[in-house]
Amino acid sequence: MLTAGEILKNQRLKKNLLLSEIAKQIKIKEKYLEALEDNNWNLLPSKVYIEGLIKSYCRFLGFNYKKVLPFFYRDYEEKETFTFRQKVSEKYFTPGVKKIFGMLMTSLIIIFFIYFAYQLKIFLTPPKITLFSPKTNTFYNETSIKIIGKTEKETTITIFGERIYPNQDGVFEYIFPLKKGKNELVIELIGANGRKTTFKKSFYKNSLP
Repeated sequence: MLTAGEILKNQRLKKNLLLSEIAKQIKIKEKYLEALEDNNWNLLPSKVYIEGLIKSYCRFLGFNYKKVLPFFYRDYEEKETFTFRQKVSEKYFTPGVKKIFGMLMTSLIIIFFIYFAYQLKIFLTPPKITLFSPKTNTFYNETSIKIIGKTEKETTITIFGERIYPNQDGVFEYIFPLKKGKNELVIELIGANGRKTTFKKSFYKNSLP
């Protein structure tokens, strides 16, 4: 099962970086970074500290920390649940309380796994694109058309090698020149999770009948 530490370590290795280099840059002790990659939470001060450490590490790697935190929460909460169960003595629970407690824990686990499955789906799904304009694909007198579309936030958009910058809602525009005959528009998208999507659509410029 993929862990937060493994995701960070894989991203670091892809960039051929040493822990010692990163430790110097973000001013964090190397042993803490190593513990983070090994998911060894006992060597780290607190949950809040680990969250901050993950954010700093991800920013340095150029990776979206929001995609890593759900994996950390899953593993850390499992650890907290296990520790809590060890500390709570059975003698304090009556059969009725045990039943209620068990139902509550089961509900929380189910909710957590539903949330985790949703986050995992986001992490693994390539970015989607919706084209608002133009509504038609056949033109006559136009020398160019305005492409208006929308994709997910933090998605990198490239059209014919040109980087296109969307607004804060993910909406982007592009002026697409038309030549006579078939014109194929190719939009390349790379999501914050590294997944890629290639969108293609053809537009036609015909002579007037």
